[in-house]
Amino acid sequence: MTKNTLLSGDRPPHATTTWMGRLATKLAKPAAVATVLAVSIMAMPGGALANCGVSPTGIPDDALVPLDVGGARKGLANAGIQVGGAYYAEPFYNWGGIDQGGEYMGVLELYMDADMKKLGLWDGLCFHANGFQIHGNSITGANIGGLMPVTSFEALPATRLFELWLEQHLFNDTVSIKVGQLAADEEFFAADGGGFFINGTWGWAPIAAENNPGGGPAYPLATPGVRVAVTPTENTNVMVGVYNGDPSPACAADDPQICNPHGLEFELDDDPLLMIEGAYNYDLAGGRLPGTIKIGGWNHFGDFVDNRVDVGGDLVVVTGNSGKPLDNDHALYIILDQLLWRVPGSEDAQGVGMFLRFAGAPDDRNLVDVYFDGGLTFTGMIPGRPNDALAIGYAYTGISNDVTANDITLREPGPRREEQLIEIAYTMEIMNGWTLQPDFQYIMNPSGDPGQDDATVIGARNTFTF
Repeated sequence: MTKNTLLSGDRPPHATTTWMGRLATKLAKPAAVATVLAVSIMAMPGGALANCGVSPTGIPDDALVPLDVGGARKGLANAGIQVGGAYYAEPFYNWGGIDQGGEYMGVLELYMDADMKKLGLWDGLCFHANGFQIHGNSITGANIGGLMPVTSFEALPATRLFELWLEQHLFNDTVSIKVGQLAADEEFFAADGGGFFINGTWGWAPIAAENNPGGGPAYPLATPGVRVAVTPTENTNVMVGVYNGDPSPACAADDPQICNPHGLEFELDDDPLLMIEGAYNYDLAGGRLPGTIKIGGWNHFGDFVDNRVDVGGDLVVVTGNSGKPLDNDHALYIILDQLLWRVPGSEDAQGVGMFLRFAGAPDDRNLVDVYFDGGLTFTGMIPGRPNDALAIGYAYTGISNDVTANDITLREPGPRREEQLIEIAYTMEIMNGWTLQPDFQYIMNPSGDPGQDDATVIGARNTFTF
């Protein structure tokens, strides 16, 4: 997704050379310590840690075309290396917004996973790398202009590296440490129910994408970082991640994807982003209705500016000055996934599910100060089609009160307030390795602008794995 320019503006150069050094320095400040402790206390210790995931055959079970020329994939698998990929084809058409029309977005993903023990190192060490070839046009950028992108794959055309990391599993797989080029949206701030939708808001929502410099460490831009996950019991999990807080180097272009066109910058000299999340898994109705609650948050240890007043306490819309300097930015969130009704006799947890997600951030330094989404999912409801799913959801992105107050003075026909989304998506398995997701979206007040026409969007995502 193309990130909008942030209200925090340009940040001054730093004396400390790396985000790790500045993290240690800023944690000495009482306010920063209080923020981290508050989030840590709220983080409830969910889910077992994964292994390296290398198939013994070398071919993923869901491959559309089981390519294995000359037995190369099987040979690599025997050596502990799994290779594969997927192609995502997304045609969409919209009415309303800023320009009626259709766009196509295509993404080719290639990945490699390796069990480093089989490669001669030690037990529990895993390697992962993946990248994208992105082509086509963003329907959100070209036709709608909203904060919640129509698809989670929207990005500028490019061939780019995404994640590149090593992960060590320790203590009977109850602890894992991941180091490398990481994307926070791959693990943090996600509801399981949101995975049945196509719009990008169900993942790295605008309260994260718009408020963090450069959009933060999220698709299509990962950053160097460290993530530690601890699973003290089978029902509890805590994750802590520290990332370079800006995925793009300083350059004249407004879009961070232009500044870091191939994902190869590996920036280490920006202020850090700290993320903490705790999860608790539970069962209701005698174990038939599983649920998960997650509580977490983040703190960006950068320099920001006040949206409303300058250093003298006067309104920036009157003086034209920059806002007064502010230290750090943060957000807190809570997520609930709950199965409400289970298909009788189903081995997997299929049936009617519900999810809710709420996040809040300070309104004095952010474009988005409140975010909410929720929905219902229906899985395994059709006999003989256990992999089909219907999802119906609603999302709300609230514009900061301070930004709205400025807009009352500056904007016509009126101030920005909120953007809302209704989405209905159906996931169907056409054949092994080919999934089709017809999709309907209705976007109200794109970018929170009352002058923007609502947008009705229809389209589909085709996923082909190999």
